[in-house]
Amino acid sequence: MKIRRVVMKNYRNYTEETVDFEPGSNIFIGPNAQGKTNILEAVYYAALGRSHRTSSDAELIRWDEGEAKLSVDFMRREVENKLEFMFSRDKGRQMRQNGAPIRMKDLIGSVNAVLFSPEDLFLIKGAPSGRRRFLDMEISQVDPAYFHDLAVYTKILNHRNSLLKRIRDGQASEDEIPLWDAQLVPKAVSVVKKRIEAVRKMSLLAAETQSEISGGKEKLLLRYEISGGDADMAENMTSGLFSWYNEKLIDSVKSDIARGATRFGPHRDDMAFFVNDVDLRAYGSQGQQRTGVLALKLAELAFFREETGEYPVLLLDDVMSELDRERREKLLSFIRGEELQALITATDEAYFPSDSFGTVFHVKNGTVTAG
Repeated sequence: MKIRRVVMKNYRNYTEETVDFEPGSNIFIGPNAQGKTNILEAVYYAALGRSHRTSSDAELIRWDEGEAKLSVDFMRREVENKLEFMFSRDKGRQMRQNGAPIRMKDLIGSVNAVLFSPEDLFLIKGAPSGRRRFLDMEISQVDPAYFHDLAVYTKILNHRNSLLKRIRDGQASEDEIPLWDAQLVPKAVSVVKKRIEAVRKMSLLAAETQSEISGGKEKLLLRYEISGGDADMAENMTSGLFSWYNEKLIDSVKSDIARGATRFGPHRDDMAFFVNDVDLRAYGSQGQQRTGVLALKLAELAFFREETGEYPVLLLDDVMSELDRERREKLLSFIRGEELQALITATDEAYFPSDSFGTVFHVKNGTVTAG
């Protein structure tokens, strides 16, 4: 798939700007705080209906305006499409696809995008919530049913946690818990099974990529870890998850009430990274962790292609300065060798090959100039 055009009106620091993209690499050069990342954010928003930098749509509106508009034209399987987002400080957000109003569940999967930012370099050693978010964003784009199941699971979980607090405070009865558990467990199983399958596929792709990056010296293994289960549970017990979750919820009900929160479920799971049987989260060097994240991102691109038949749009936000020369060259070589569209921000053109690597845009004070 390819992004053809982005139009921003009163979006972030842009008064009104239209950017037409080439099908290959599009490189946005300029100092910091000029609006480069805002362009990538616009495409990311079209893919997931949210910014990767803020949870508030109001922050997307230019500071001295009450409304903003973002439109994204894209090609999906040779078919032209348009997404439009209208933001208002008073009325909230409206979304349209090809002129018709849509909801979030209809938006997810329309545009596929993979974002690689400096924050992702801490994905391996960061908190489990970041790795869960990575999986959720990835799977949701290729499987809208997963996005629905995850949303329903989260809603039921919040109701159960609220009930646990009320029981703890003497305002409700334990007899109500089984009613919520009967709804929670099937969605938990659905979410976890899809995560396990995605991690299995990603692991195979990442192992190949890591081996290439390291010159055959390292093999990367990804493993899904179910909270409260043993190390190999995700590999060996997917058929018994339903009864396992039921038993765990029953056994932990007293402690859940005391904590006012549900201890077991996909909201507590994690993903482990191993290189040559060494857990990168605890024992990997910074170089190994960065290579692991780079391998993961390249594997993510291949995963999207296998699942959808097309590469997603690759968004590289100021990562060139964070990667050493060898890793940077590996990344650029991959981009050049594949038929994918990349939107790349950087502060210096020197990070890119001197021969024509892509189309260069210069960004200054909310204005984009080609060439």
